Amino acid sequence: MPSASVPPVPSGGDTADRGRASSAGSSAYWPVPLVRAVPLLVTAAAVTFSRDHSPFVGLVSFGVAALVGGLLLTVGVLLRLDDRSSRTLQVVQGVTTVVAGAVALAASAAGLAFFVALVSGWALVAGALELVAGLRRRGRSPLARDWTSVGVLTLALGVVFLVVPLDYAQPLGGVEQIEGELTSSTVLVGVLGAWAAVVGVFLVIAGLSLRWQTDAGHSAGGHGAAGHDAAGRTDAGHGAAGRTDAGPAGRRTSTSTSTSTDSSIDPTSDEGQHA
Repeated sequence: MPSASVPPVPSGGDTADRGRASSAGSSAYWPVPLVRAVPLLVTAAAVTFSRDHSPFVGLVSFGVAALVGGLLLTVGVLLRLDDRSSRTLQVVQGVTTVVAGAVALAASAAGLAFFVALVSGWALVAGALELVAGLRRRGRSPLARDWTSVGVLTLALGVVFLVVPLDYAQPLGGVEQIEGELTSSTVLVGVLGAWAAVVGVFLVIAGLSLRWQTDAGHSAGGHGAAGHDAAGRTDAGHGAAGRTDAGPAGRRTSTSTSTSTDSSIDPTSDEGQHA
């Protein structure tokens, strides 16, 4: 009866190799989110501890964060990202951010309307680019979730800047009778600082998580390959032992059979001779 063919089962070593190959493009990227977080966290701290939330402070804070962050993103992507389509989108995003930061610093005295137009325009463009990069790599790269989240947060920043009226003004007052006025500039500069804090912390977590996942994947792949090799050697040893046991037993069985045959034939031959 012909034996049924059994399809080859992928070995543990092959699976580990494929896992390492699929994560190779993102394993080197983990420092990029960390360096992107630095100017954002510095900006968040500066805005938080500053009593001046004027458009000038907003433009300078945004300009420094965008200029430094855009340069770090562009250089990091060119050095550490292998996927060509994602690299193109990230480079365009980085260059756009650098240009927006340089314009903000050059026109830091332009006023509230310019501050709103510049930040909202940049946020919509940069957020859309990062969101598209994340959606294109969804299910194929651990970077997709991080890019998608940051893209959504950046788009939300642009929407908030467009929604807040330029002439918004509300006296503080309250139970404590605080003097002063809550203006659109105060709100928008505060929103910029809050966005920088949230995205900065998220990028730190994303970079560290990517590093830990990469290390854990390499460790698991190495243990799986070693276990598979050990199991293969054990199976080979069992096969050799089986062949060794079968050899003497087979020879003993053959010898016994031959002896029995000779014994049954000899009396017959003697009887024939006596006859």
